[in-house]
Amino acid sequence: MMKTIEQNNIETVTAFIEAFWNENDPDSTERFLSDDYQELAYRSKEGLKQFAKTILGAFPDKRYTVEEIVAQGEKVLVRMTVKGTNTGMFFGNPPTGKMMEVTLYRQYRVADGKIVEHRGWIDMATMFRQLQGQ
Repeated sequence: MMKTIEQNNIETVTAFIEAFWNENDPDSTERFLSDDYQELAYRSKEGLKQFAKTILGAFPDKRYTVEEIVAQGEKVLVRMTVKGTNTGMFFGNPPTGKMMEVTLYRQYRVADGKIVEHRGWIDMATMFRQLQGQ
């Protein structure tokens, strides 16, 4: 049975999240992102890699879990949680040793098996509240 475009796009996005965010493989961008990729949350492909490096440094045990994923045509919408312990510097703040668990949303556009666009939102208010222990 042939897969739908949506099923293929969900597989592409899921594989990218696993490789890039959970296996900490910055070079996976070469496999998953198109040459004309547009990054609307972190300004550029390089910005995306820098942000991932910052998160990994601050939360070495971080884990991203896809809670819900919906596709329609080229668009894939993901709701996920990220959990981790703050054991490294985070945007100039010393480690708190506290655990965070926050929700994030990502919207990807996939064409010809490659991610061509990404925008994202993360609940920073909750994150900082958890890290400050309030």
